[in-house]
Amino acid sequence: MTAAAPFGEFVTRAQSRGALVVQPRMGFGDPALMREGLAATKAAAATTVGTLTLDSYTRVGDDESVARALRENAPLNGYPIVALPRATSLAVLDGLRDATFPVQVRHGSPRPEHIFAALIELGLDATEGGPVSYCLPYSRTPLRDAVASWRRSCLMLADTAGHGVVPHLESFGGCMLGQLCPPGLLVAISLLEGLFFAQHGLRSISLSYAQQQNPGQDRQALAALRRLAADLLPGVEWHIVLYAYMGVYPRTHGGALRLLGAAAELAVTAGAARLIVKTAAEAHRIPTIADNVEALELAADRAAGVRRLPDQDGAEVYEEALALVEAVLSLDHDVGDALIAAFARGLLDVPFCLHPDNAGRSRSYVDDHGRLLWSDTGAMPIPASRAGHPARRLTATGLLTALSGMQHRYDEGAP
Repeated sequence: MTAAAPFGEFVTRAQSRGALVVQPRMGFGDPALMREGLAATKAAAATTVGTLTLDSYTRVGDDESVARALRENAPLNGYPIVALPRATSLAVLDGLRDATFPVQVRHGSPRPEHIFAALIELGLDATEGGPVSYCLPYSRTPLRDAVASWRRSCLMLADTAGHGVVPHLESFGGCMLGQLCPPGLLVAISLLEGLFFAQHGLRSISLSYAQQQNPGQDRQALAALRRLAADLLPGVEWHIVLYAYMGVYPRTHGGALRLLGAAAELAVTAGAARLIVKTAAEAHRIPTIADNVEALELAADRAAGVRRLPDQDGAEVYEEALALVEAVLSLDHDVGDALIAAFARGLLDVPFCLHPDNAGRSRSYVDDHGRLLWSDTGAMPIPASRAGHPARRLTATGLLTALSGMQHRYDEGAP
């Protein structure tokens, strides 16, 4: 296999020359189709990185179901990297992954050692997730078990460093129920997961944030994330990755593309280096390769038409995120143990998250301008000036209205 550029280095070099790196969330169970998708991503008129998104059985370690699906030629909703022969996956990547096209493995597993072992065996050096962000929203795995598993996984990946290999790990922390979680908490969890990665030997990371409903608040959050990373991650190569809106997506083709274009503009104006795109098919069906290429090229084209803006004053989000980070780090010198203790005490508390290790006392709401704000902060150390607006507690009707706001806005043609 041709030598590939280190993932983080590729992204930061692209940003330095003014290019936004765009990336699909693409994964197919059929190796031939997966290779076709990677080839189309590489050939797109954009600066791209490839994605191997894994199937749901592999994510939870259900090897028996994966093996049965492969035997019976049943469809899988992603690439079964653990179950397929190494030679098959090498053939999928051969001639595609190179110095111009790094590839990242995306998965969703709270216990990812088997996935890390498989990607390392293939010579891949980039993946994503985190001990909190791939535990609380997606599983019933005890947080303590997830932290232990991610600790071992990070050490496995860090051990591959050397001889031109710079392993890269992306925190999914900025996407925690992103359409219901105020940005201060998203920024804090993303940063804390980044600190966890660094503490376990990784020197190239990315920090995530999910686009929400108010662009001004989003720019404040991205500025706060950048400021905290600069202060707390010395000696670590890092960049910021923005996720196009992850909530209820517009149903019209034009509305979906307008929303994706807004994400691309936000990424560039706020200084994100990489954008995870969504396609115009999201509201209706599983996207095709052509759908993904359309999204990649539209995002790249829109990004090329805007420029970086000065950071928006993010003091409100920054102060909230800093208070949360400092409260967690004061609990233990080991970031993983500190995270476990913080959730046990409710110092971190994700609104509307039903995981047993989440206190479940915090609540949020979306105001008339699309800003995500707290109605109840529980035991979190949020500054007193933002300690809650209980009168705005979401009702069931209000929740549906909040979640569908972007769909209606963009389907009706509003930017």
